[in-house]
Amino acid sequence: VYCCGQPTIAGLEAALTKVCGETYPKDGKIIWFNLRQEPSLYVNGEPICARPPNKIGEYAELGNVTRDQNKTDEPEFLTVCQGRASGNGGKLKIVDISKKEKEVEVKEIKTLSQVIEDAKANFPGLVHMRVPICNSAAPLESDFDIICQTLAGTNINTPVIINDQVGLSRSTTGCVVACLFKEFQINASFDGLVQTVPGVNTALLQMDRYVMDPAKDPLFRGEYDVVKQVVAALKDGAAAKNECDKVIDKNGTPKTGGTGIKQLRENIAESKLSYEIMDDSAQAFLKTKIMDNIHKYFFLIVFTAYMREAADLAREACAEDQKAALTLSAGGRCSIPANELKINKTFVQFMEENAALREMIETGKGNLQWERDIPSAALANLESLVSSDFNANLSQIIHDLYQTAHVMFADMPQGDHKKRAKYRFASKTLMRILPSNLKGDMEAMIEKKAITLDLYEILGQCVKMQK
Repeated sequence: VYCCGQPTIAGLEAALTKVCGETYPKDGKIIWFNLRQEPSLYVNGEPICARPPNKIGEYAELGNVTRDQNKTDEPEFLTVCQGRASGNGGKLKIVDISKKEKEVEVKEIKTLSQVIEDAKANFPGLVHMRVPICNSAAPLESDFDIICQTLAGTNINTPVIINDQVGLSRSTTGCVVACLFKEFQINASFDGLVQTVPGVNTALLQMDRYVMDPAKDPLFRGEYDVVKQVVAALKDGAAAKNECDKVIDKNGTPKTGGTGIKQLRENIAESKLSYEIMDDSAQAFLKTKIMDNIHKYFFLIVFTAYMREAADLAREACAEDQKAALTLSAGGRCSIPANELKINKTFVQFMEENAALREMIETGKGNLQWERDIPSAALANLESLVSSDFNANLSQIIHDLYQTAHVMFADMPQGDHKKRAKYRFASKTLMRILPSNLKGDMEAMIEKKAITLDLYEILGQCVKMQK
């Protein structure tokens, strides 16, 4: 299973050549999933896409885009670009991901579909499937089924290539899903064969025995409250999480033992650590992104449980007239070829049977401690200083605010991030403890954007109001 960004035409050919290597036939089946939401064209062999003007070079979620919508939009996008080029002396203006505008002479322009059809001349077994998915949250339940249906009937060694725009979040998500399908094939097809080999310790081959480093922070191990809930609710939920974590780690960075460039689970924790140093607008964006990524992680665990159940059902579904041909003489176990395995239930059906999981993640994905709790003794001290004489004690209040922040953020390394976290804490806490006669006016000024939730702006207004 391979992941990449949107390749050039030359890069597409190179990728197909690479996955075939020296042994896999070029006319064999190769599965390519394109997870991009945007319609794409190729100008002089380079990919371009259609995006809203405010989303060029930006993090973009484009809504519930479907494969059929992309297939319809692409020829229209081609017509628009051809029209613009013909009205501009054969040149087309393009804005790159760095928001730099450039003008290129159009020598050749093709849709992505045309490029894929051209590639089939050398790789006739190529199957290209668009599955437009969002960047942070989980794919739709039906998207999981499209991936499974496309992979059904393939061999264990069938190459799978997955691309998004730059080869990060969406590609890695698709790779995890594809790897979990491959694991389904291995479990359902080879379990009987492995059992016949004398001396093999099958426990070493079981992905659900995977154990993460216990020294890691619980958030880096994915131990969120809603994840604990789904592990308890699913059949063999702990085993499903272990297997999912193993696949995520293998698709992650070399730092976590993987061969990829995106760590889907630990990225959530890293974002959470960044949250407390952001300003309010950045926090609002990051909070949504964190909850979306927890939503994705949750569904990957549920999908793993679904694939584990599918493997059990596939082994049991072997027809009587096939058993004689597929039963191994040693041990009497049935070993079904991977390309003959059947999935007897869709993921959508699985989720209908476990509909409570949908509500569980919607209500639980935001159940995190978004702000550090101020120690009760420190808060009582500050409130006492405010109530006794706010003006006279103001310098002591500021001193104690920073002293409390120093203790609370002692775990963070020295640097700008720590300074910003302490400053934000002091700003928010001062606003929290202000005397009632000042607090209402201050909140009104912030609401009107006359001031911001900033320590020194609040102090300045306090001094003005007390004069």
